[in-house]
Amino acid sequence: MKIYIGTDHAGFELKEKLVPFLREELNYDVEDMGAHEYDEDDDDPDLVRPVAAAVARDQDEEIDSRGIILGGSGQGEAIVANREQGVRAAVYYGGPDDLIVLSRDHNNANVLSLGARFLTTEEAKHAIKVWLATPFIADERHARRIEKIDPNSFA
Repeated sequence: MKIYIGTDHAGFELKEKLVPFLREELNYDVEDMGAHEYDEDDDDPDLVRPVAAAVARDQDEEIDSRGIILGGSGQGEAIVANREQGVRAAVYYGGPDDLIVLSRDHNNANVLSLGARFLTTEEAKHAIKVWLATPFIADERHARRIEKIDPNSFA
């Protein structure tokens, strides 16, 4: 599975720790889509939209990929990502693992938006591990709901 990752300044420091974690510890093929340097004046849509577009493109081509985006709360980043047809971004900035699991097994979220200001590095790593390991249930009820959100999805 390919993982695309991107962030603005608010998540830059955390992203810099997550990229080697994903590559070296979890052995994923990771494309770091930026930011590649800290710039407090950057804008999250410029760095998040390419991640969402890549996941949507891969979905259209039936390539297994997911995106991880980071921001201060993760909320604005998820809004940007969810504007891309075929993307289902879920926000996580702490709380029980059930929040992460449900985003995958019920909603087939293909982008995880992390609130970098609310998570430690270890919490973010744990959330990512759980999210990447959780499959979509794909029962009739959940597949039907995703089809209503995303007509012609591969759900």
